[in-house]
Amino acid sequence: MFEKLVAHIFRVANKNFSEATESLVKFINGTKDFVTILEQIGTIPEAIAHDSTEEKLFAKASDIVLSRAFREIGLKSIVINERADSADVQAESLLYGYTLVADAKAFRMSRTAKNQKDFKVGALSGWRKDANYAVLCAPYFQYPKLQSQIFAQSIENNVCLLSWEHIIFMIIHDIKECLTLNLSPLWNYGEKCSYTVVVADKKKRFLEEYNKMFLSTIECQHKDYIKMLTKQISVITERGIAEKTFWENEKTSILNYSKKQAIEELIHTKKIEEKIQQIEHYVGGLCND
Repeated sequence: MFEKLVAHIFRVANKNFSEATESLVKFINGTKDFVTILEQIGTIPEAIAHDSTEEKLFAKASDIVLSRAFREIGLKSIVINERADSADVQAESLLYGYTLVADAKAFRMSRTAKNQKDFKVGALSGWRKDANYAVLCAPYFQYPKLQSQIFAQSIENNVCLLSWEHIIFMIIHDIKECLTLNLSPLWNYGEKCSYTVVVADKKKRFLEEYNKMFLSTIECQHKDYIKMLTKQISVITERGIAEKTFWENEKTSILNYSKKQAIEELIHTKKIEEKIQQIEHYVGGLCND
């Protein structure tokens, strides 16, 4: 189903963004095999070019997936169309009255170093506005493995570092907020940590501790969570093979280029024509100042 979603993104990329988004909403909200999309939505396909329309649509698709995921666990949720100075997703508890804003994150497997700016924890806190909680949803295995400023920012700003894997686990175990289950402790973990973590330890990875609280809150077994993570590792490994194959095929194609093709591709890659046009535009505009 994930492959069908990616194909759909390429198919609607020639539409205006609003129409393409509406088409993605219908596709994602209409699919029955939602978990298979959740398992892979955290990884941007290598076939999607950087800064392309398809990449922007994939980001929007991840917002739509996250919004549906919140609904699957019993919250009311919508995707926000505004992009500047605003969170991508909003959710509300119909039983307990709290509200939250959320940001969906996906990364390429080929991406090398990631820093705190890639996670935008501080920005997400600012986007909270009147909402009670702020939630960042990223791939579990893409979070820093030892320590990072994002963990300190999470505690200082009370931003929940959730993962797609946490959501997958809740959905496959049919966990929904109800009269006997209030999910707010999951979103409020940062504030809880702020009372117990000393300053020297604020940058330390706390995901293992979060997992314990997560499982305790929803009353599930650690062994079942590990089973899900093990399956997810298999899914990611298979995906890695597919992504490596894409680049191997690209490499083979490039090696078969003629000299003319290679030169044209290099000019295109360096965006030389666009740079020339921008210089002409800048210089030409000076006469009008």
